[in-house]
Amino acid sequence: MLTEDRQTWGHASSTGQGFTHHTIVDAHFTACETPYLDLLDQAGIRPGAHVLDAGCGPGDFLPHIAAGIGPHGRITAVDLAPDNAALAARRARAWRLPCPVDVHQADLRDLPHPDDSFDVAWCANTTQYLNDDELAAVLAELTRVVRPGGIVAVKDLDAHLITARPGDPYLFTDFFRTAAETPGYARQLLRSGDLYRHLRRAGLTRVRQQTVLIEHHAPLSPAVRDFYTKACADLATQALGLGLSADWHHYLNPDPPGHPLDDPDGYIREGNVLAVGTVPPPLKTHENKPA
Repeated sequence: MLTEDRQTWGHASSTGQGFTHHTIVDAHFTACETPYLDLLDQAGIRPGAHVLDAGCGPGDFLPHIAAGIGPHGRITAVDLAPDNAALAARRARAWRLPCPVDVHQADLRDLPHPDDSFDVAWCANTTQYLNDDELAAVLAELTRVVRPGGIVAVKDLDAHLITARPGDPYLFTDFFRTAAETPGYARQLLRSGDLYRHLRRAGLTRVRQQTVLIEHHAPLSPAVRDFYTKACADLATQALGLGLSADWHHYLNPDPPGHPLDDPDGYIREGNVLAVGTVPPPLKTHENKPA
């Protein structure tokens, strides 16, 4: 689950995949916590459920899943990066969550769990690291380990909707379109709007999808400014390396003064997609009856 361009995006965990180190994952969660949790609430997770947090990262969603399922529920959390899984396990113990939580390292393409183990699979900010074949393999595994009638919920960033002001409204769009001309992370960040199609291809039923804008207006909170100025600096480095607009120079240095997001009219947004499907019952086989 490693794109060939993984080194260029920075903030890598032990897997080498960019934007998976716990510091950047935590910062993004803090900057977008309210809309993230709104989407979690709309996934359909009920009290008492056994939930698989598939691609849990450093565990930011764990307290909120635990609060929703209560003391009669259970959480199993897995992440590909051993360092993220270990951190999530330590945090879960320190938080003293109201339900049992088991965290371990695992590859979502080959989960070490029996069929029909879970009521819900929650997979947040993870499919962006998968090419199309890997995404199909992961959805097949999530469908396998969730019981019939259970839910597979996938949330991820949609880079089509990223923009910032003041400045060229198409600056970020042009970068992602150019970067996505070759297979890799940028192309996968542009695929989220089609997640519903991938869930249907995986055999899930009653598939629904919604997209929300996460918008931040000046003056930005310290947490929002910290995340987005650093993320923009990484994009600016890549964009200038691709020979794109000189306007990217304004984003290279996250420190004030003069950063576009510190302008009185500063604004940045991203899109997030939530796609949810239901695991169908197994197909019935009909034995031939003697005449």
